[in-house]
Amino acid sequence: MNSKILRGSLCAALACSLLAGCAEEGQTETVDLNAMSFDEIAEKAKEDGEVNSVGMPDTWANWGETWTEIEEKYGIKHTDTDMSSAEEIALFANEANDATKEIGDVGQSFGPVAEEQGVTLPYKTSYWDSVPDWAKDDDGDWIIGYYGTITFITNKNLVEEAPTSWQDVLEGDYTLTIGDVSVATQAQSGLLSAAIAFGGDESNIQPGLDFFKTLAEEGRLDMGDTSVARLEKGEIEVAVLWDYNSLGYRSQIMENNPDANFEVSVPSDGAIQSGYCTIINKYTKRPYAAAVAREFILSDEGQINLAKGYARPIRDDVELPEDVKANLLPDDQYTNARFIEDQEAWDKAVADLSSSWQEEVVAYAQ
Repeated sequence: MNSKILRGSLCAALACSLLAGCAEEGQTETVDLNAMSFDEIAEKAKEDGEVNSVGMPDTWANWGETWTEIEEKYGIKHTDTDMSSAEEIALFANEANDATKEIGDVGQSFGPVAEEQGVTLPYKTSYWDSVPDWAKDDDGDWIIGYYGTITFITNKNLVEEAPTSWQDVLEGDYTLTIGDVSVATQAQSGLLSAAIAFGGDESNIQPGLDFFKTLAEEGRLDMGDTSVARLEKGEIEVAVLWDYNSLGYRSQIMENNPDANFEVSVPSDGAIQSGYCTIINKYTKRPYAAAVAREFILSDEGQINLAKGYARPIRDDVELPEDVKANLLPDDQYTNARFIEDQEAWDKAVADLSSSWQEEVVAYAQ
């Protein structure tokens, strides 16, 4: 997030490939949420009565508590369908006027993609001035609500020495689970983190591809999903996850199994930080409920909820309760973590990543 105006076309090629068949005709008239007061929006949201999200499941960054509180406060019921950032944008476009979803949560580089594809409905929220300029579109087509940092989560019942660096992983004898690098922001950020560890950067991800190729050749690369269910079943030795997912999954598993033993660490030699932003569906039939959801997410309560889910809130003027702070990783683990510094170069790298990952890594998997 350095030059941090998130223009660029990261994953535009991927998103566009999923947008085949998108209809532009017969588009419904959209409302101007930014011309309304929040009180007006909230009143109309009660009539909407429900908000259906994509990519915002209860277990991710404590969304569950946020949806519960939105229902309690505004009488708006909620459902979610989990999917990747590119899939969310494709769904909005392909359903068009037959929209079934109101709001989505996408990786920060997909916010501009969604805007460019014309599937977003602007809404700035009452907390506009508290959100850094780099973390929002000028009109509110997308707004980052929180950010995370790439971490390792290690099942210590399966791996004696938990890695704290990518070099540790390279020298280890366990399997690393990365997820779907071709479409998932989390997995892509893991790849870039590894590239940085071995001398690369946004314009040179080859060291990261070489690292994962080595693991693939050794039969130590698991490209399956990085779900809490797989972790709990003992199917994963070490996984690459955002810090809020690693910490949240660990907490959830240990509630069910006190004998579980998971260690979470930020890779000391390379860890990318990245935000996630809400996008409101331009075609939604319930725009006011979607706006209320975004409003709550950016509120003090919503930001604290995200921190309870181990995410770092985008607003730095929110005072976190001490018990919430205590559950986050120590600040010194983030010494070498950084945001994307060359967004244009990273856009270009990820646009070709699906094919390069297949050709240079997957093809060598045992």
